Amino acid sequence: MEVQKTHFGFSDEELKALPTVYRADLFSGKTVVVSGGGSGFGKAIACLLARLGANVAICGRNEEKLAATVPFLESIGAQVFSRSLTIRDPDQVDSFVEAVWDKFGALDLLVNNAGGQFPQMALDFKVKGWNAVIDTNLNGTWYMMQSAARQWVERKTSGSIVNIIADIWRGMPGIAHTCAARAGVAYLSKSVAVEWAPHRIRVNCVAPGVCETSGFVQYPPEGLKTYPGANPMLRVGDAHDIAEAVAYLASPGAKFITGEVLTVDGGEQLWGDPWPPGRPDYFQPKNS
Repeated sequence: MEVQKTHFGFSDEELKALPTVYRADLFSGKTVVVSGGGSGFGKAIACLLARLGANVAICGRNEEKLAATVPFLESIGAQVFSRSLTIRDPDQVDSFVEAVWDKFGALDLLVNNAGGQFPQMALDFKVKGWNAVIDTNLNGTWYMMQSAARQWVERKTSGSIVNIIADIWRGMPGIAHTCAARAGVAYLSKSVAVEWAPHRIRVNCVAPGVCETSGFVQYPPEGLKTYPGANPMLRVGDAHDIAEAVAYLASPGAKFITGEVLTVDGGEQLWGDPWPPGRPDYFQPKNS
C-alpha cells in the first residue's frame, strides 16, 4: 500500500499504516527509550518500535507533545511511560532512567534522538546559542548514554544504544554548531563501543541526510528549496527511513555491529549541497 505524506511529515494514522520490512513481534517483550519522542524522528521511531511489540518510554522538553503521543502509542498496543525533562540535566536523566527500570523492570534499547539547532551562519553565533546547541546535542546525549550504561553494568545485563546524529561527513555550513556536536557524538560512540563491549553493550549511530519531518518548519523557505537537490537521488527522505534504520541496528540482525554509523542520506555525503539558512550568493551556481 502506498501511503501519501502530509506536508512536513506523516500524520499519526499514516505512521501506523506505513509498510515495514520487520516482523510484527521483533521487539516483543523489549523496553526501549526514545528521547525527543514526541515529534519528528523520535515519534516515528517510537511508533515503529511500538508496532514491533516494544514497551516504549519517551522523554522530551515539550510536555504537550509528549502527552499527545502517549495515547497514540497506546492505541498501537504498547505500554508507554512518559516524562517531561531536559537531557541537559544529568540528575533528571538519571531519575528518568531509574523510573523506566521501576516501570518495566528492564531497558533494552536507548535511542538518543533529542536535540536541537537553529540555522545561522557561524560568524553570527552568540555564545549563548552555541553553548545551548552543544549542551543539548553533545552533553545531553552523553548523559543519557552514561546513565543507561551504568544501569546495564550494575545489573549485569546487555544493552544497545542508537544515537541519531546527522550527515556530518562534508561539514554542515549554516548549522556548524550542530555539526560540531554531532561529530562529537559519532566519535564518542566509537570510543565507548570499545570500552563497553566487555559489558555486552553495543553503541551505534544513524546519520540522517535531509529528511522531511515536522522539524522542517524551523527552516526558512530559501533553505528548504536547497534540500531536494542535496543528494544524487534528488529528493528528501522521511522519518520512517530513519526509524527503519534504527530498528535494524537494534535488532538481532545487527548483533555483530558496534561502533558504526549508518548514514541514511540518499548519497548526500558523496554529492550534495544543502544550506539550511539558504545558499549565500557566493555559492549560487554560475553559468560557465
